[in-house]
Amino acid sequence: MTAAADIAIDVEGLTKSFDGRKVVRNLSMRVKRGEIYGFLGPNGSGKTTTIRMLCGLLTPDEGSGTCLGYDIRAQADEIKRHVGYMTQRFSLYQDLSVRENLEFVARLYGLARPAAAARAVIDRLRLEDRQAQLAGELSGGWKQRLALGACTLPNPQLLLLDEPTAGVDPKARREFWNEIHALAAHGLTVLVSTHYMDEAERCHEIAYIAYGVLLAHGTVDEVIAASRLVTYTVSARDGELSALAEELGRRAGVDMVAPFGTSLHVCARDEAALEAAIAPYRTQPQLAWTRSEPSLEDVFIDLMGRAQDRLQ
Repeated sequence: MTAAADIAIDVEGLTKSFDGRKVVRNLSMRVKRGEIYGFLGPNGSGKTTTIRMLCGLLTPDEGSGTCLGYDIRAQADEIKRHVGYMTQRFSLYQDLSVRENLEFVARLYGLARPAAAARAVIDRLRLEDRQAQLAGELSGGWKQRLALGACTLPNPQLLLLDEPTAGVDPKARREFWNEIHALAAHGLTVLVSTHYMDEAERCHEIAYIAYGVLLAHGTVDEVIAASRLVTYTVSARDGELSALAEELGRRAGVDMVAPFGTSLHVCARDEAALEAAIAPYRTQPQLAWTRSEPSLEDVFIDLMGRAQDRLQ
């Protein structure tokens, strides 16, 4: 059993509504210290609202819990002092240089030597060649690196990253994630929301939220295993799979058909029903069928479909 001191986030039953619409519904989660916790879900699923409740920027309508040992309702100001929060939108000053932005943030936090603190971040994130450049002139990847530097400058215990790599090229994304892992290796707890499956797979644990409801959580392997999806990959010699996808999608026993490059993933939770559904197609010579492991994307598409069904 995990000791309370080893838990960075421990909340239960969080609910939040805006204008009568529930954005987060009875959400409970636990994040261990020193862990990279991936928070996944489609746009409008409640990820940002949850993050803002965790760091004391929003008060939940219902539910309770702690963040870094502080009560999320009664001690929001204490939480803010120990959390670095990187929002989706670049929020530093566009007309200040990289160095000026970092020194300004250091002064906001009351650090004794703001220039030295900024210089340390510049060295750590390899921003030396850009320290005199205006923030507004940086590319998306460098802006995100600067924003990461700013929110880690006061040495927080918890880092909340809200879709930090949206719109960033693959090389910059990889470098950004390498830095996140380096920070976690030094004991920093990181909760990061993302749409990218490859990023989810780099997290120690993940949670998936849709329509404000937490649908799955655990390690990637645990989430995939818990889905109980049976998956086949089918490819056609002539490459024409659109008609087959529509046809398979209408068959009883098939829960999901998703295109993956030049093949289809055909999935179901009832193995016997799936085998019966695809049996007539297994002997067609132009189709090649392979039993495969469900991908994380398969699992999330299936979860989304089931969540929609429950809410309709």
